[in-house]
Amino acid sequence: MDHQSSNVSRGYTVALLSALLLSTTAIFIRQLTQVHMLPPVVLATWRDGFVAATLLLILGIARRRLLRVNHRSLRYFTIYGLVLAIFNVTWTYSVALNGAAVSTVLVYCSAGFTALLAWWLLKELLDWVKIVAVVLSLGGCVLVSGATDPAAWGNNAFGIFTGLFSGLCYAVYSLMGRSSAQRGLNPWTTVLYTFGMAACFLLIFGSVSRLLPGTAADSANLLRLGDDYAGWGILLLLAAGPTMLGFGLYNMSLGYLPSSVANLLLTSEPVFTAVIAYFVFGEVLDSLQIAGSLMILAGVVFLRIHEGHSSRTTNAARRV
Repeated sequence: MDHQSSNVSRGYTVALLSALLLSTTAIFIRQLTQVHMLPPVVLATWRDGFVAATLLLILGIARRRLLRVNHRSLRYFTIYGLVLAIFNVTWTYSVALNGAAVSTVLVYCSAGFTALLAWWLLKELLDWVKIVAVVLSLGGCVLVSGATDPAAWGNNAFGIFTGLFSGLCYAVYSLMGRSSAQRGLNPWTTVLYTFGMAACFLLIFGSVSRLLPGTAADSANLLRLGDDYAGWGILLLLAAGPTMLGFGLYNMSLGYLPSSVANLLLTSEPVFTAVIAYFVFGEVLDSLQIAGSLMILAGVVFLRIHEGHSSRTTNAARRV
């Protein structure tokens, strides 16, 4: 196996592992918001802060050199963190306005946005294979999330716009991750500074606006969990586990794969979430959700087979 093919295989493995880890966040978030009554944006603020604090501790002990960044990179991470913070806020708004089903579909429009923006800004290839994979993935997300029910959409133009904007923010996050990899920045350094900056921006958002649902507008709201040690434990586990590892591995995959491909692979997250929900909460997939899962997986497999065929064709041409 040549070096390029090996990198592609490694990128697919890392991206799918990232999707698997990120899919478990729904379990933690559901527990924190429904059982421990933690407002969503407060949750996002602590989540981002705990990710940064955990990585700061780990890298400070094991890889201290990864903590050092120049002023140019720090400016880049500030913008990157702002994008992540805006995504956190718009995602929260989308869930509040649209419900879980529709907001899931709308955020995964990021696959289409990423493919188009990567073609425009990063000059990544946009061929018929990626277009087919995008269509399969988005169609599968619609079925898995249950958004085929007209009642799920309702008469909510602002909610739909907000959901689409959250998908656009997610696409920009993916593009900046790819750009970070091209700059030679370590993916764990990127996660540390990006999430740290995002936590700071979320605190600023909360301090200047009481209009956002569940913002940390004051210390009482920010410390909502109080002496709920179980809640704090779940929050820390969410940050140190699926969030830190999930986003870290996703950023790592962007060093091996085009951002459009990595983002497409991440659309397998709803499939993993549905399977986990079945075993943890007893939620049963209906026939449409099973069909949607198969569509998403078909898009991933189709993309991988094409990548492998292209790699073999390229290698054969080089040998000739």
